[in-house]
Amino acid sequence: MFIVMLFMAAAFMIQLALGYFQIRNFTKTYIELRRKGKVAIGRRPGKFRAGTIVLFAVNNKGDILDAKKMQGVTVFAKFKKLKGFENKNILSINDNDLNNFNKLVRIAVKDAINNYKVIMNGGEIPEKLSVYRRIITKAENFLMAKK
Repeated sequence: MFIVMLFMAAAFMIQLALGYFQIRNFTKTYIELRRKGKVAIGRRPGKFRAGTIVLFAVNNKGDILDAKKMQGVTVFAKFKKLKGFENKNILSINDNDLNNFNKLVRIAVKDAINNYKVIMNGGEIPEKLSVYRRIITKAENFLMAKK
C-alpha cells in the first residue's frame, strides 16, 4: 500500500512540474504577443477531448498582428503559429474564415472575438464555473428546492 501511495505522490509531483512548464509557455507567449498590441484570448476547455487556447495580438484598429494556438490533451501541448488570420480585422472574422479549422479551434476563435467585443465595450468577462462548482451549485439548488 505504501508503494502505491508513493507512486501516486510521485505522479502528482510530475504532473505539477509539467503543468508549471505549460503555464510558463503560456506566459512567455502572452508577453511576446502583448508587446505587439492588445491580446484577445479565446478558449475551449477540454473535458475528455483536447483543450484549445487561441491568442490574437491585435492593434488599436482591431487588425490581427499575430495569432497562436495551444491545443492538446496533455501538459506537453505548446503554442504554435495559427495561420490564416494575419492582417484580418478581428471583428470581421466570419464562419467562412473558420472553415479550414477544426471545431475546437473555431469555438476558441469565436470565444476570443466575443471576449474582445465585451472588453472593448467596457464590459467584464464573467468567470466560468469549474466542473466541481457546477456540481455543488446543482446540489445546493436541489436541496433548496426540497425545503
